[in-house]
Amino acid sequence: MPPEGAAVVDRIALRGLRAHGRHGVYDFERERGQVFVVDAVLELDTTDAAAGDDLARTVNYAELSHQLYAVVTGEPVNLIETLAQRLADVCLANPLVEAVEITVHKPQAELGVPFDDVTVGIRRTRA
Repeated sequence: MPPEGAAVVDRIALRGLRAHGRHGVYDFERERGQVFVVDAVLELDTTDAAAGDDLARTVNYAELSHQLYAVVTGEPVNLIETLAQRLADVCLANPLVEAVEITVHKPQAELGVPFDDVTVGIRRTRA
């Protein structure tokens, strides 16, 4: 247990969630789509869940993965910044989540030059 009054910042990380989406500003991106990869790092207090060994007191990352997958495969947006915000909103809909860091990878972006990955990362808090 942390000292009384100390802030608890535990993390649950879901990394490398892959889904085919049709996001982008170009017609060919909307038509063909491409693979997007999502990393989500949730900040929350897992003390009660651990003490009671109770899934209901934490974030069910299996359920969360399906919710995030649905966002990526769902309604297209122009910017991966917008996609990242939508993913963060899903995470923050759980009242246990105090903050979330989302990274959206777009490794198949067509840049015209060799590259490994393009990412947008955001951090959002409940406040």
